[in-house]
Amino acid sequence: MKTVVPLSDLTRNDLATAGGKAANLGELVRAGFPVPNGFVVTTDAYATVIQPLDLNIPERIGAGEGASVRADIETAAMPAELRTEIANAYAALGTVPVAVRSSATAEDLPGAAFAGQQDSYLNVVGEAALIDAVRRCWASLWTDRAIAYRSRIKIDPADVRIAVVVQRMTNAEVAGVMFTADPVSGDRETVAVDASSGLGEAVVSGLVTPDHYVLDGDGRIRDYRPGGREMIVSSVPGGGVIHQAGQPDQAERLPDDVLGDLARLGIEVTKLFGRPQDIEWAYAEGQLWLLQARPMTALPPPPLELNAAQRRLGSVLLDYVPVRPYPIDMSTWVPYGPAGLMASVVGRFGFRDAFEGFLPEDEYGVVDRFVPLAPRPTVGVLLAPWRIATLASRYDPRHWRDDPRFATFLDRVNNLEAQDLRAMPWPQLKTMPRQSLDLIKPIGDLRIDYLPRTGLAIARLFLALRLLGRSALFGDLIVSPTRTTDANRALEALAARAREDPRLLDAVNELVPQALNDFEEFQQEFNAYLTQYGHRETVTPVLVTPPTQGEAPETVLALIKMLAAEPPRPPEDPDRAISELLKHPLLRGPHRRARIERWVQAARAGITFREDSHFYFLKPLPILRKSLLEMGRRLRDVGLLDMSETVFHLRLSELEAVNDPANLTESEKDQLRAAVRTRSARREELSGVRLIDPAAVFPRREDGDALITGTPASSGSATGPVKVIREPAEFGRLAAGDVLVCPYTNPAWTTLFQRAAAVVVDSGGPASHAAIVAREYGIPAVMGTGTGTSTLSNGQLVTVDGSTGRVTSAVSVSVGDPN
Repeated sequence: MKTVVPLSDLTRNDLATAGGKAANLGELVRAGFPVPNGFVVTTDAYATVIQPLDLNIPERIGAGEGASVRADIETAAMPAELRTEIANAYAALGTVPVAVRSSATAEDLPGAAFAGQQDSYLNVVGEAALIDAVRRCWASLWTDRAIAYRSRIKIDPADVRIAVVVQRMTNAEVAGVMFTADPVSGDRETVAVDASSGLGEAVVSGLVTPDHYVLDGDGRIRDYRPGGREMIVSSVPGGGVIHQAGQPDQAERLPDDVLGDLARLGIEVTKLFGRPQDIEWAYAEGQLWLLQARPMTALPPPPLELNAAQRRLGSVLLDYVPVRPYPIDMSTWVPYGPAGLMASVVGRFGFRDAFEGFLPEDEYGVVDRFVPLAPRPTVGVLLAPWRIATLASRYDPRHWRDDPRFATFLDRVNNLEAQDLRAMPWPQLKTMPRQSLDLIKPIGDLRIDYLPRTGLAIARLFLALRLLGRSALFGDLIVSPTRTTDANRALEALAARAREDPRLLDAVNELVPQALNDFEEFQQEFNAYLTQYGHRETVTPVLVTPPTQGEAPETVLALIKMLAAEPPRPPEDPDRAISELLKHPLLRGPHRRARIERWVQAARAGITFREDSHFYFLKPLPILRKSLLEMGRRLRDVGLLDMSETVFHLRLSELEAVNDPANLTESEKDQLRAAVRTRSARREELSGVRLIDPAAVFPRREDGDALITGTPASSGSATGPVKVIREPAEFGRLAAGDVLVCPYTNPAWTTLFQRAAAVVVDSGGPASHAAIVAREYGIPAVMGTGTGTSTLSNGQLVTVDGSTGRVTSAVSVSVGDPN
């Protein structure tokens, strides 16, 4: 057991005893970087002193006794042997002033930077002061902020130990922090440097506005912003530091050669560790020193430059990925669900790479970015015209429900849905996810077969309208009844019942299904709705982890609450657009009129098929989700997971490898726990990071006085106050006449269109579900704005022009609505 180790003896293999900070410093020293000499007091030393005291730390922390725990540690007696080892290591440094910093063992977790969570002590002078600083570093492991931080990233207190780094003190003239990638844009070709006079404590603690340099890889300045020098932290003779007010006019830019050397060091450190780094540095007496290096956390993916094909595909896919997928998504519904289906569709007609690999996973097994790809043709594309023509001649979307494959699919779904998951033995239960996924292929093949005639019918009508100069009517002409329409009408009927009964309306407004217990007839109708439509998604059809409507009935109640606020607006007359079209002088003859009407009906049948086959395609989704959650429940019951939903951090193959949850070996348990712990921490790290910058998919176009612009998706113009709705839980906030502004949509969201004055969406395009339903209700819609939810604010009065894709201010100032 080693209690004191020189930094030069440490590597990344010493994380458990030295902690992340010290292990990284050891790697830097061994690689020849300018690091102040020092040593580490290991976690074994911490255990040697603390464990014999039997402090019952977790129990006392849970009881709110953190202050007394820290006091016990700060006053703990050290074994004489340990004090001697520390004193000898200190003497080897020359008994000079030192910096004493904590180094937690959990710093090896992704995203666990622990920045500022434990205490550091600068300019410590003398053996007694050093021993005291070491104990205070140990005690800082149990401060309220450190405990809260570990709780947030789900680190078990029993898994945490602390080491202490002791280094020669560097009395910096200038110091600060360097990021070897742009922390905002994610650009890996940029080095960002923050600097200020005195010790770096002023910068890392946020006491000053630092000088900010943006450098390229060669250290050349791209941008410079002088800081404020509000505070200067300096060493005091005899020990400790002093905080003194600074003056902005004391600012002096770092020399170009120093910046160049700093950037070079940063890039070399990045190469050493294999990822962008967050580096604390100091400059003293003409020498640069590296004081600490750790991986940058919450770093956005690198900026993308997309071509036109990638942007078009990205505008479609981004609407389906509003949240970060879990590993269980990536190993089940993503490759088999709608995205997998589209990969099969384009593959059947000679293209590949359009829907594969657009959600890459990092080394931890977590999706870290969204990368729309461009379809790549194969030799199969030469046969595509023949395949399309053959399928179009055989499969008419008007009759797709008569296809015997559809009836077989429904029978298989019903049979699997009737299985009692709770009563299943584990070997049978773990086959259920695959059985659910196996249901997809028949309905997927059916969709592939009927899509060619659908596409041809829609394309034929579109081209005819262009030739006639009536393209503006296209969106209104293809409006057709769908299962989404049926669901919205069913919700409207429930809302009408609630509107007529104040007591029932009050119960609905509670958004709790149990509140309906006193209204048996309404409750039966509500449950009937969930039975018929509850398999639909609440967030996205591409992922299995978000709940379905049946699992989140409060979402459905929020829709009913919104609809019950006032009587519905009648939908647009679907025959109005046909009547308008038939006024064209070239369509006066009966044969031409009949032909164009047939073409309209064929296109409408295609739209109905697309929407309704999607509706049924999702039938296996709740079966898959429930089977995964049941597996999670059983793993929770044996103490492997903290909750059923934690199973989402595992991959399907990892679950299938479990033969019996009750008889797992300790090694198997540790392996699964480590996977969950690492992926959970990485996901938490990325919680505030976008999968992609929306501007890469939806480039901002300058358009006069427009607040935002996007793709015209449903014609017309409307003015109203903005209401930003970011998730289904907020559905009930929309009021009649609001301009609905949202990050994405799916069929579940379209019920809101019955009350919205207009729709503005960050993602999507004119062929999306939202655009189709917006046209059905005759409200303006602008899709693919990229930044609508971040640019517009609640209560802001705007005018939405769905014909031009522009959103403009309706008044010179916003009106207030903080909600």
